[in-house]
Amino acid sequence: MSVEREDSDMRGAQTSSRQEASGGLWDSVKKAAFVIGSGILFLAAFGNSLTWHLQRFWGASGDFWQNLWSKLYLMFEGHTEALFYMGTMLVPTVVFWGFNAMLLLVDTTGRPSFITRYRIQVDKNNPVDPVKLHQALRTVLFNQVFISAPMVVAAYHLTSWRGNPCGPELPTFHWALSEMAAFSILEEVLFYYSHRLFHHPSLYKHFHKQHHEWTAPICVVATYAHPLEHVFSNLLPVVIGPVVLGSHLSTTCMWYCLALVSTTISHCGYHLPFLPSPEFHDFHHLRFNQCFGVFGVLDRLHGTDAKFRQTKQYERHTLLTNLIPLTESIPDTPKKGQ
Repeated sequence: MSVEREDSDMRGAQTSSRQEASGGLWDSVKKAAFVIGSGILFLAAFGNSLTWHLQRFWGASGDFWQNLWSKLYLMFEGHTEALFYMGTMLVPTVVFWGFNAMLLLVDTTGRPSFITRYRIQVDKNNPVDPVKLHQALRTVLFNQVFISAPMVVAAYHLTSWRGNPCGPELPTFHWALSEMAAFSILEEVLFYYSHRLFHHPSLYKHFHKQHHEWTAPICVVATYAHPLEHVFSNLLPVVIGPVVLGSHLSTTCMWYCLALVSTTISHCGYHLPFLPSPEFHDFHHLRFNQCFGVFGVLDRLHGTDAKFRQTKQYERHTLLTNLIPLTESIPDTPKKGQ
């Protein structure tokens, strides 16, 4: 009788667990639908007004951007491949290292102290370990030269099948905005699922563990990864959108720069005023099994942010609009005995 009762209790617990999982998934679906639906309603209500003002900027000063592009196009006439590489390799690389150089100065010297006040993991990288930093820099440079560059070359030839990615006419503002939205959705989906795949035990220890050597990330760690991971989880989610849509170089260049700045901020280790919050991805490095995506929509859908939403880091996961560090305005809960 006791054995039968135990079996019955176990079956009941399993049924309850399945019901809770189903309910949790359905709750996540509803929340994701609410987030996406709210965004659509916002765009429907304010999109025309917002894009009208931005369109005026886009076409300001007598088609300023088109005239500028026309001059550049004539300079590279007959050498569109070189123009493409300048826009997709040189410009994003300068943006990446320019932004990283400022943050690396803080990481290595601890100055200016005004910036270090915003460190997320207060007791880490103060200053950064030079041996680990040199190793990271070597890997990042290797990935850029031997992985990213060939990937961009392949992207050029694939995009060229759809037409000339360096055409003489710039895309309209509305079309460029639509493409950026499509790129973002593709990146979220591909990055989330490829990232979770690399967390599978059979792949993690061989590939993704390298990236997670940094439990408290710094800016340059954004592209510190095994080459295979760099291709499928870092590059492919970003490159695939412009290739599929046959995007113009101007849009592709802006997208690459935006993606590099965004991932640098996510890894920088500082929650700085008026910049997007890096708390989400910083928590991923701290706990490994939470917060796999970029925007967090798929994490909410799959429940992979459940523990994150119970933490102080989640409370701090917002745009900082003043100069008071969030570690001060939302301090950690004191440990027992303190």
